[in-house]
Amino acid sequence: MKLLHLVNPVKVTKSHELYTAQPITFASMLNAKNFTKNTGIEIVLACTQYSEDKEIIPDYIHQLSNLNRSVTDCNSALSGRKLPLLKDILSKSKEIENVDYIIYTNVDIGLMPYFYEAVASYIKKGNDAVIINKRRLTSRFNQVEQLPEIYANLGKSHPGFDCFVFKADLLEKLVLDNICVGVPFSGVSLLHNLVALSENPLILTDSHLTFHIGMNVLGFEKDAYYQHNKAAFFKKIHPTLKSKYNLKKFPYRTESILKRSVKWILNPSIFTSDYLTLSGKSSIQKMKLKLDEIRWRILQR
Repeated sequence: MKLLHLVNPVKVTKSHELYTAQPITFASMLNAKNFTKNTGIEIVLACTQYSEDKEIIPDYIHQLSNLNRSVTDCNSALSGRKLPLLKDILSKSKEIENVDYIIYTNVDIGLMPYFYEAVASYIKKGNDAVIINKRRLTSRFNQVEQLPEIYANLGKSHPGFDCFVFKADLLEKLVLDNICVGVPFSGVSLLHNLVALSENPLILTDSHLTFHIGMNVLGFEKDAYYQHNKAAFFKKIHPTLKSKYNLKKFPYRTESILKRSVKWILNPSIFTSDYLTLSGKSSIQKMKLKLDEIRWRILQR
């Protein structure tokens, strides 16, 4: 099994939270790779970046070709932030041959040492996509030397989706339009793609597999970049995918109807309108099965 883990590093100033988060992420990736004892798993740590970001990338992460455009090249109304398109990042995975599964995480998502072993285990059980929610840790963790303490800290759960594992042959099927990273709806878009296009996705909302430094849950600016991503999702991505949605593939599928309904409504990454549509279809299907059974029993008499 060959796993390609792809990230998108960015050079930032000392005042930016990524300045301390990225080195921790990189070191945790290497630790997790070195921890993997299963000889049947090959792990490739790789990244794609703009040319000005190359100097912060450690030697143990394989540099794929540079990105050559940003979302501002696709939307003339945007200016200032050079944010790459998600589809451009993921397309770089084609530069590595014979990849079975692609892992994409935000560059501020750290890994527990057993991360790759766990992912491989889920894949072997038949999951062609695995989506993992992070655990939140306090900002007192800001140095690579604190990784042992970080590993020992359970932290708190987070509703967002920022770690995605999927079969490599799904790459060409993804519908991502011009969604950019670093802004809400990037993770939402990849989540809905994998729910729609994979056969047997696994969504882990409360597992101790990844971590993020910082306790914030929502708190984002609804600026022009946010509006760009929101429009791309609701006007292009969601309409294309929604016919392929299945209630059993979304989060909380094992919960009771009441608990599932409440959690779905409260989660900002999935949408109540989809739940109402899908739960209605599910109820109609169950009713039809019961009616068909009654009709068949009558015919048997």
